[in-house]
Amino acid sequence: MFKKILIANRGEIACRIIRTCKKLGIKTVAVFSLADAKALHVQNADEAYLLGKAEASDSYLNSEKILQIAKDANCEAIHPGYGFLSENHNFAQACTKSKIKFIGPNAKVMQQMSDKVRARKLARSAGLPILPGSFQAIKDDVAMKKATITQFPLMVKASNGGGGIGINIVNSPQELRGVIERARSLATKAFGSKNIYFEKFLKSAAHIEVQVAADEHGNIVHLFERDCSIQRRNQKFIEETLSAKLNHIQQQTLYNLSTNFCKYIGYSNLGTIEFLLSEDGEVYFIEMNTRLQVEHAITEMITDIDMVELQIRIASGEKLPFTQKDIKAKGHACELRINAENPETFLPSVGKIKNLTIPKGEHIRFDSAIYKGYTITPFYDSLIAKLIVWGRDRTACIHRLQSTIKELKIEGITSNMPTLENIIHNPVFLSGMYNTSFMDKIFNKNIQEYEFKFPSLPLIDKNNHAGKKQIADLVLHLLLSKQSLENQKKQTSINKHKRWKESSRNTIFSQHKISRSKW
Repeated sequence: MFKKILIANRGEIACRIIRTCKKLGIKTVAVFSLADAKALHVQNADEAYLLGKAEASDSYLNSEKILQIAKDANCEAIHPGYGFLSENHNFAQACTKSKIKFIGPNAKVMQQMSDKVRARKLARSAGLPILPGSFQAIKDDVAMKKATITQFPLMVKASNGGGGIGINIVNSPQELRGVIERARSLATKAFGSKNIYFEKFLKSAAHIEVQVAADEHGNIVHLFERDCSIQRRNQKFIEETLSAKLNHIQQQTLYNLSTNFCKYIGYSNLGTIEFLLSEDGEVYFIEMNTRLQVEHAITEMITDIDMVELQIRIASGEKLPFTQKDIKAKGHACELRINAENPETFLPSVGKIKNLTIPKGEHIRFDSAIYKGYTITPFYDSLIAKLIVWGRDRTACIHRLQSTIKELKIEGITSNMPTLENIIHNPVFLSGMYNTSFMDKIFNKNIQEYEFKFPSLPLIDKNNHAGKKQIADLVLHLLLSKQSLENQKKQTSINKHKRWKESSRNTIFSQHKISRSKW
């Protein structure tokens, strides 16, 4: 086991990693920018070293200085968290050359997965279903030909992209040239490469990811799936596990595809295989994230497995402490991402936290690095906290989520909490049958209908216990949806979010085309 680890990150994830290190008796070294001099991760670590100016390029992306600090502080390993250098294969390779363990997969696999075109090729070779699209970077002179083969609508994506950044939808040939130019410009600025590729666009798909863990001795397990379909501009907003959309057959298919792919590429440590689930129940590989996910906490809630501890133990050479049969999913968990932003325009909000009331109680978790008096700056991602809750089933979990968010008070800045609260009371969210177009639909006041299909329902066996329970859960969600609508109708107070609520209710509940027979 390591004695000292440097955490090459900031904010809530740095604090999260420090907590596990303390539990394991590992000394921690924090790094920070001038803007983060009073940050909580700096206060909580055993040692802390200044990186440079506030800008990420001068601080948290300064790989040479981070590595030098790790050497000077006699660190044995570096945990990258998520974002910043977490999927930078050059940094991982530099750590290895310096005989400092990078807590994550090896640099070769990271490089393969960071190139999304190459990842598509590997996935196809491993037998994973993939969407129609290109298997090499698109050149301008053949773009229209390749687009015609892929068929419209399609997505123009950055080859070295990630985190939902650099994805553009093209509905017609007339739009293609302009979108390609914008996509190349953004890809160059965000990822240092102008390479792009095409992928078929699925209009009403769900985004499902599978958590995997592999040690350096060839042992691989999955830790179930997470539903990440509530998204804004391809950025995850709310996550839950397990997914209400999948039946047992679909779950096992995703689990097998994920673990087989890890074996095929020789993966080790934690990773996430991401899929799209189409309306007709088909699944398609889209990418692999070779790091700890923002939403890892909900997996911890249903498995009682400390994901950060697992990463550290794997990196130190230990074997997985369990087999697949040992891992059980208990109950249901949801996560809300709290962002410092205007809930209507989504523009970042900065300022000092004047008051903070954190909800407490059994099965409630608040991962954050903010405190009363802390100043939110404009230099980094707007994510300031994650509210995570657990329940014995999805209904109990959502009830706890609805009550808990009312207890959370963050004063001094604006946040997306009003938006999140509206979503978790929305009938379609309650049904569990939402897809990635959910946010776009409810924010489009001109929308006339929102039709949802249920790919898992035809495979429900109503004659066995599991099938009866699934049907009962769906009926219960419909009743909750009806009750939610009636409660909303009783509200007569007018506030600045009324138009958002009215659009959400009228569009999604009153006009969606779910017949009683489907329930």
